[in-house]
Amino acid sequence: MTGAQLGARLGVRPQTVESIEKSEAAGTIQLNTLRRAAEALDCTLVYALVPNSSLDAFVEARARKIAMCELQRVAHTMRLEAQGTDNADFESRVQAYIRDRLSERDLWNEV
Repeated sequence: MTGAQLGARLGVRPQTVESIEKSEAAGTIQLNTLRRAAEALDCTLVYALVPNSSLDAFVEARARKIAMCELQRVAHTMRLEAQGTDNADFESRVQAYIRDRLSERDLWNEV
């Protein structure tokens, strides 16, 4: 399909089609414009956010990050007070912190 043909379907000039194509390539196209182009091509625009990993993996990673930040902060304070903790059981403390202290709501707080 030529720019002139698409322009006719959209009800715009061929120069406008060229501008639309450039904005789409640059990632600056507006969704409304993209929707109109899709309709002119007898298509449906689908706009979606697709996770890079499973929800379970994401939740586990967030929980672990929060637990490690908190436990490292506490360990630092303890070392300053000459009450350092043994690093051998750090992983078990991380798991216990996740299990006993974190709620679903906590997962979305910034750390």
